Amino acid sequence: MTKTTMEIETSAELLENDILPKCREIHTNPDAQTLTAHKTPKALKTPNAQKSPAQWAYERIIMYIQNFEAQLDNDHEVGLGLAGGNTGVIKIEGLGYYDPDIVTYYGIDNSGARTQLIQHVSQLNVTLVASPKHSDQPEPTRIGFQLATALDNDADVTT
Repeated sequence: MTKTTMEIETSAELLENDILPKCREIHTNPDAQTLTAHKTPKALKTPNAQKSPAQWAYERIIMYIQNFEAQLDNDHEVGLGLAGGNTGVIKIEGLGYYDPDIVTYYGIDNSGARTQLIQHVSQLNVTLVASPKHSDQPEPTRIGFQLATALDNDADVTT
């Protein structure tokens, strides 16, 4: 006989759990790596009511980048394709936000020019792209891991 227990939440716990981040993904490939397969950094466990839209978007983008990079081979890095513009793809070298509503991406475009995209959270529309790493690099750069580690440590990764 299996013993079951019932947990009762206080009204405060119910309210907090209602505003904590939720994520759901469905894929046609049963082997697809989902965002929820990764350990959630400490910063993402904070109720979103305590965050600006910019900070909230920034933290979730980091998780998507990290998950995308986990699926790449050693010859590719994450690039950022921007919808609705002719910027093309940039190799992501940094990500930041400016409260209350700006997210910014730092990187290098296909021609090697330094690039910074400043985007309002209401216009957030990003495509992650597998970009070949530079041939002189022994290993691809994995910025998603660095950013997620900083989120877990409550470090300011925007500086």
